[in-house]
Amino acid sequence: MPTLNLSANEVLTTTRAVRKRLDFNRPVEMSVLRECLDIALQAPSGSNSQGWHFVIVTDAAKKAAIAELYLKAFDDYEAGPAQPTKQHLDDPSMAPTQERVLSSARYLADNMAHVPAMLIPCCAGRTDTPGLPQGVLASIYGSILPAVWSFMLAARERGIGTCWTTLHLGYEQEVAHLLDIPDDFTQVALIPIAYTQGTEFKTAPRKDLDNVLHTNCW
Repeated sequence: MPTLNLSANEVLTTTRAVRKRLDFNRPVEMSVLRECLDIALQAPSGSNSQGWHFVIVTDAAKKAAIAELYLKAFDDYEAGPAQPTKQHLDDPSMAPTQERVLSSARYLADNMAHVPAMLIPCCAGRTDTPGLPQGVLASIYGSILPAVWSFMLAARERGIGTCWTTLHLGYEQEVAHLLDIPDDFTQVALIPIAYTQGTEFKTAPRKDLDNVLHTNCW
């Protein structure tokens, strides 16, 4: 698969949450997905446990069923306090950006069934076990999230767009039943996958580093 020949810095600073520029009409080859996942497997995991599993969904009926659940979850999210336009209320200059984020998220929710492929990364163990120590929980997520991010970076280098979503986890059991995911595995995300319409992406506007950097103390 030809790559974009981006530098490491370019890949890291232009891997966007792609929604409105996903190409729903161009299939994503399984060979390319496997290539990206082979790269993802080089990510670190706690104690080198490698307890990750990755479910690729391309079946139209299964995508539609997952998308229906995702849309239900999105409707609840949009009506709740965590949605984008209810963030950064102390900074009115952020309002246009947050409106665009919500519009983009709604577009993805309305079109989730049309993405060529979905990736559902899973990790061994249940993060919802009562009384699970914070350190154990952090280790479980820390042993899967770097691999998923590596997949997304590898996809970007190949002209493929992705977006980290988690709303379907409100219906995790239903999705697990649909995909035969074992009960002792935790789903951590749903990554829509499609080639992008155009491959040029810019760095995103971010608040200044000095607002979040603490040296030696808070």
